[in-house]
Amino acid sequence: MDEGVIQWLRRRFVTGFFVMVPLIVSVLALMWIFRVIDGVTDPIYRYVHNPPPPGLGILTTAFAILLVGVIATNVLGKKLLQRLEGYLLRVPVFRTIYAPIKQLMLAFSPDNEYGFKRVVMVRSPARGYVLGFLTKEFSIENAGKTESLVAVFVPTNHLYLGDVVICSRDDAFFPDVSVQEGIRIFLTGGMTLPLQLKQDTSDKVTGRS
Repeated sequence: MDEGVIQWLRRRFVTGFFVMVPLIVSVLALMWIFRVIDGVTDPIYRYVHNPPPPGLGILTTAFAILLVGVIATNVLGKKLLQRLEGYLLRVPVFRTIYAPIKQLMLAFSPDNEYGFKRVVMVRSPARGYVLGFLTKEFSIENAGKTESLVAVFVPTNHLYLGDVVICSRDDAFFPDVSVQEGIRIFLTGGMTLPLQLKQDTSDKVTGRS
């Protein structure tokens, strides 16, 4: 078989794999949560009303997820969940699966300190202007001089895979585009790009005055 065809098949297979895995994991996780909660509450509902109203298990699962979200945003609840998570992360298999999935989910949460913070445009010598998401600001010290740098995640495949570009903060252009709008731009292949991009002069980056 032609080498070009093999490379094409390999690239498309890997792309499809990394697109499907997060989707399948998410669906399986929701199904598992539903089965656990429904298995616990179904006997109670049947005792009160047999048969239970249709859709009650789904509503109970949605309420349970909402309740966990409320607890997670509470100070005491957050500490309790962090401690529980710390115990679970000591399990090797759980840590291997859970940690990468959590980091991926947190990346799309603008309210989280580890999430995408801003949309950034940087110039690449090989690719021209590239659009990405600011993930970190840091500095390096060289010969007594301090240079401010930014780490920019540039998606190359449905947001799950990409390159990390390090550049000077002065070379980064911050368009007036929200993170949600930036994600939409990538998902539509750039079709939702505004006709004119203006620089965002506000300072939205955590830790900067």
